[in-house]
Amino acid sequence: MELPLVVGVDGSDSSLLAIDWAVDEAARHGLPLRLLYASLWERYEGGRPSLRTDRPAEEVMVEHVIASCTERARLRNPEVKASGEVLPDDAVSVLLGAGHEAFALVTGSRGRGEVAGRLLGSVSLATAARAVCPVIVVRGSDRNLQGSFGRVVVGVGDSTGGEGAVRFAVREAKARGCALTAVRAWRSPAHEHADHLLITDDAAGAYEEQASSRLTDALLESAREHPEVEIHRRPVEGPAHRVLLEASADADLIVVGALRRHGHFGLQLGRAAHTLLHHSDCPVAVIPQRV
Repeated sequence: MELPLVVGVDGSDSSLLAIDWAVDEAARHGLPLRLLYASLWERYEGGRPSLRTDRPAEEVMVEHVIASCTERARLRNPEVKASGEVLPDDAVSVLLGAGHEAFALVTGSRGRGEVAGRLLGSVSLATAARAVCPVIVVRGSDRNLQGSFGRVVVGVGDSTGGEGAVRFAVREAKARGCALTAVRAWRSPAHEHADHLLITDDAAGAYEEQASSRLTDALLESAREHPEVEIHRRPVEGPAHRVLLEASADADLIVVGALRRHGHFGLQLGRAAHTLLHHSDCPVAVIPQRV
């Protein structure tokens, strides 16, 4: 049984964009689509005695939202099997629970009632930082969302668990029939005096070579398994969060890993992932890495 692609919906414009993106993603991978609406009205309504015979307005609204979202998905691509469900819990709990049996979780960048802007909404941030499966936050310009650039980008870091992000990115590039660009940021040591220019150049070359070697090692297995995917290796000097943010400008999807340390609670995101989730010009896939 194939795991579904799960989408968190709430009727906001951001979640409608997420639905459209997720339908296309489900079609690419041949996956069923599961739309989830988190609602707590049943919990509070059930706790109060009532003599009303008409249906609560909250119930009507929730059913309308999930029905319209499901219909939107089916109209976008009738061949994608889409289902909708309302679950009585807060949004983060619903999505984290669903993530245990999901190919990936998909969310919009903002929720209903949140202040408009480029920064990520709290539900999407908490889900990306805590889920046990990949989380894709749909954000960016129309060109990026529509896949106009024909390029998936993956950030390759220091963690030995980063191969999960690479595998995910290669699979995405294959499904889209596009190229993959693997980026690794590197930094040369700073020197205060011009007398050290030659040393600086030598050191910079060594650091760049190390970054290139790390890219080759990280991509070796996936490149062997998927020789049909065109892979470009890009060691780039600079802080990782800035390098990847710049790379998102002409990408259809950017993929990064996020460490999940056993016994640690709260948001578990590195600086690069956190920056991309808030400011990326394209959708961001965060792949959990257990350490």
